[in-house]
Amino acid sequence: QLQLVESGGGLVQPGGSLTLSCAASGFPLAPVIIGWFRQTPGKEREGVSCSAGGITKYPESVEGRFTISRDNAKNTVYLQINSLKPEDTGVYYCAAGSICSTTMTYDMYTTWGQGTQVTVSS
Repeated sequence: QLQLVESGGGLVQPGGSLTLSCAASGFPLAPVIIGWFRQTPGKEREGVSCSAGGITKYPESVEGRFTISRDNAKNTVYLQINSLKPEDTGVYYCAAGSICSTTMTYDMYTTWGQGTQVTVSS
């Protein structure tokens, strides 16, 4: 059974960068569609990137600042976030799902990690 564990969150100043990790166990990650989502208070969980094989997708709101990558040998997916803004603050989750698109939604994903907190503040 696939299990996902996020790490790498923390407190970062505006303009800084952060790389989040999503480590998988119980199943090889290579054929799995992985998405990253973030949850901010009062808002619905928002998809910020996804990876399906060699394809990556980003919503327009984060394109250019977020980069998803995967290391299949380490069974890990990464999310690099550059030029961090206070509005990037939230809990970031990785999840395994069935569709990778720029309009990804949380109901397309069925297996979730526990999340990692990112706080952008000076």
